[in-house]
Amino acid sequence: MLTIYGRNAVMEAVEDEDVTIHKLHLSKSNKDAAVLEQLKNIAKERGIEVAYHDKQALSRISKNAKQDQGVALDIVLEHFGDAEHFLQENKNYRIIALDGVTNPQNLGMIIRSCAAGNVDAILLPTKGAAQISPLVIKASAGTLFKMPIIKTTDLAKTLKSFQSEGATLYTLSSHATNSYKEQSYSNKTIFVLGNESEGVSKRVEDLCDRSIAIPMQRGVESLNVAVTASLLAFL
Repeated sequence: MLTIYGRNAVMEAVEDEDVTIHKLHLSKSNKDAAVLEQLKNIAKERGIEVAYHDKQALSRISKNAKQDQGVALDIVLEHFGDAEHFLQENKNYRIIALDGVTNPQNLGMIIRSCAAGNVDAILLPTKGAAQISPLVIKASAGTLFKMPIIKTTDLAKTLKSFQSEGATLYTLSSHATNSYKEQSYSNKTIFVLGNESEGVSKRVEDLCDRSIAIPMQRGVESLNVAVTASLLAFL
């Protein structure tokens, strides 16, 4: 279950009939607005339960009183899960793991590229990284609700569990000799992308099996992490 907030983010979710919704929360103090009437009409058409709260109660639900705009929504995340269940259901896979990616817009764009490309899941830590928020949903252009995401409290430990099942872990490095286009990948591949400024943490880097490079011209040393994810998603 995920609770999102903000009128635009909630509207985008309720309009998508592929998104399973548990409950719509509205503040009793909301002033009349066309978007709120539209939300209530859609909820009625879809049979979504609507609950009304005082402002303080709604802020406890949204956990963001300054930005919830009097609206919150509980979503059933059918594509979210843990590594154990993912491994039970998938024998072959291509995963992008994120190690300390903190920018919500980057996370949203990564989700969008992975959903459009040849990626089966995103491995996302629950700490030290951007988490699902209206800004992430906006940047993902709604694809968040369609992309399998594996949550983990310990990225290194989870990567080890994938390795024990035969997965090969790749990091990106400008010093690597193999181009990402020329590398031969196994049917269990995980690309590990690091923090926007510091890259992959040493603990995770030490786990990885191979290092690959994206050849660049004109002295450019690195790419934005979301751009890198996009290139890998369409291999």
